[in-house]
Amino acid sequence: MSCCVDPDSVIALAKDNNASRDELLLASRPLGDGLLQVDLSVPAAHCGACITTIESALKRLPVVEQARVNLTSRRVSCVWRETVDGKPSDPTVILDALTGCGYRGHLFTAAAEEDDKARTRLLQAVGLSGFAATNIMLLSVSVWSGADAATRDLFHWISAAIAAPTLIYAGRFFYASAWNALKRGRTNMDVPIALAITLSYAVSLWETIHHGEHAWFDATVTLLFFLLIGRTLDHVMRNRARSAITGLARLVPRGATVLNDDGQRRYMPVEEIAVGDRIALTAGERVPVDATVISGASDVDMSIVTGESRPVAVSVGSELKSGAMNLTGSLTVRAVATARDSLLSEIIGLMEAAEGGRARYRRIADRAASYYSPVVHLLALITFLGWGIFGGDWKQAMLISVAVLIITCPCALGLAVPVVQVVAAGELFRRGIMVKDGSAMERLAEIDAVAFDKTGTLTLGRPRLVDSSGEAGDRAIAAGMAAHSRHPLSMALAGQFDALPAALDGVREIPGAGLETVRPDGIWRLGNPRFALTGAAAETDEARSAVVLSLDGRERARFLFEDMLRPGADGAVAALQQRGFSAYMLSGDGRAVVADTARRLGIDGWFAALTPKGKVEVCEDLAAKGHRVLMVGDGINDAPALAAAYVSMAPASAADVGRQAADLVFLHESLDAVPDAIDMSRKAGRLIRENFALAIGYNVIAVPIAIAGYATPLIAAVAMSTSSLIVVANALRLGRMARRRPAADRQPRTAILSEAMGTAP
Repeated sequence: MSCCVDPDSVIALAKDNNASRDELLLASRPLGDGLLQVDLSVPAAHCGACITTIESALKRLPVVEQARVNLTSRRVSCVWRETVDGKPSDPTVILDALTGCGYRGHLFTAAAEEDDKARTRLLQAVGLSGFAATNIMLLSVSVWSGADAATRDLFHWISAAIAAPTLIYAGRFFYASAWNALKRGRTNMDVPIALAITLSYAVSLWETIHHGEHAWFDATVTLLFFLLIGRTLDHVMRNRARSAITGLARLVPRGATVLNDDGQRRYMPVEEIAVGDRIALTAGERVPVDATVISGASDVDMSIVTGESRPVAVSVGSELKSGAMNLTGSLTVRAVATARDSLLSEIIGLMEAAEGGRARYRRIADRAASYYSPVVHLLALITFLGWGIFGGDWKQAMLISVAVLIITCPCALGLAVPVVQVVAAGELFRRGIMVKDGSAMERLAEIDAVAFDKTGTLTLGRPRLVDSSGEAGDRAIAAGMAAHSRHPLSMALAGQFDALPAALDGVREIPGAGLETVRPDGIWRLGNPRFALTGAAAETDEARSAVVLSLDGRERARFLFEDMLRPGADGAVAALQQRGFSAYMLSGDGRAVVADTARRLGIDGWFAALTPKGKVEVCEDLAAKGHRVLMVGDGINDAPALAAAYVSMAPASAADVGRQAADLVFLHESLDAVPDAIDMSRKAGRLIRENFALAIGYNVIAVPIAIAGYATPLIAAVAMSTSSLIVVANALRLGRMARRRPAADRQPRTAILSEAMGTAP
């Protein structure tokens, strides 16, 4: 089974291929450094050859930095440069390049994505071909039963009359795609299929014209019927792959009530909400964009972020994420991000990236599929010539070569990887784990060591102040400086003491160290002792995090914090060690704090007082020793290590930079997500290898049978569809294997995840 091509889209979308530079610029998302990303729909993309053709054509453009095709959503994500050689670039050349290689493109919209007219047309074609095949089969039974020559010829002509419009209408999916490829000098998987259907009908028509005893109109139409069933099943599978994404998209309201400065209310589409807009939320409404509460109090379902269905009480100053449900009171919130930059949009982006990723196995399958057409055509030609020359029956040679064209379709190979990745991503999503791309799952299955950040990862990152020293004025300065940072220790300190009446300006944060500001009386620093104090300051001997306030390197105040372990941290570490993984803890905290946390978790390998560069060096050192390391971290200072590790993971509560650097993101608080993701990735890897074996084994057995003449075109169609169904069924085992885990080991599915997946909690 290959994926569906809508033949009408090649013509119908031509009118949409007229977006101007300004429209493309408006639809593009800035990535920084002069780069922008625009998403385009390419409904005619349908196989591995399409991916290669589109990506190669776009990457040749000077304006394009990167291009990636998502075959499931038929979307091209194109990263382009705003300027080339100092001159403003014209992104319309991207659309021109798509048109040049045979793919009409238009700006991607959610409405176009949800509109599934192709499935309706496929079902109509299946119904028509099935009806035609049944009627032709009834006529054939009469012929097989010994009808006289005149009756036989009449039934053959009736069968030809039924088959011709059926092939034109129901076969247009294959013909349109094949013609679109051939007229541009290339082939795809639909070329041999269209050729096989046409030749089978032509031979039958030739026999009918010359009063032959046998015609194969029944086999031709039934062949088309089976091919369309396979194509429809593949289309449904790809839609199922997107069910989690479309379910999440439905959690975003279409608009919200925005409060004007004069107090008037107006409804505004969510795409038009800007940072700083005030939004009124009543009970039962979802938060449209990331926001901060500026008035009111309520209970909110924050399971989209925490993975826990227990409502969270919010009041003035509380942060809300898009997709969260306001349950009780009325709130007024201020938008802190646009819809495109909010958390729910980011999660949807992660899910889409998981589908579009070019994992190693998927690249192998796509490359094999791209070689398919020329090899199959050559094989069919050799078969035809061989049977014609040595067998002497050119008609029989034609039918055997048609069977070869059909039976060698690499549909099973094309489905071997993406179906497993779709099921695996869906199962991980049900457990609140987002995967950026399939290659991340492959790499995760190969790790042998796990390195954890401490604060915010192994611990909750919500430390509690347990002791402090220093004058009241100094403590107030510390609180005022801490208000400029989102570090957990700073946030815990910021609200503890009355800050100075005058605002502290010029406070800058040094990742992994602390905060610094210059005042008339000197340089004030707030951070770890090594950063704040001059010289080799002694670390605290207590198993608690120490934050020091200093003036020109001399201590003015000290604050001690303790942190609680993240739920499931000890169980996750134990589970990893039982599976044979080495566990390490990397932290910027002092030795006493890190040693105490490592003791409580049973981690033998730990590293304290690390800078961000130091964490990277530890990961690189482990890699140099032959280890493949999974890095789990959450902070800005973890981002370099997350990027440097073999594969990385971060909680949804992590800093934006950390989430962007990580390969996987988990939504709930429990660290059980780590062994869960590893187990799922390993199971997925086994099933992918099994699918490869099944697909290759099928061709090893089926091709010689077809060449030997033991498979008719109809049998070839049934065998080809069956091989694809076997691969799909094997992939679906992953879901059943995942659900057989003991109930005590499972993460509870939250209401929001269940709603997004369309399942009952």
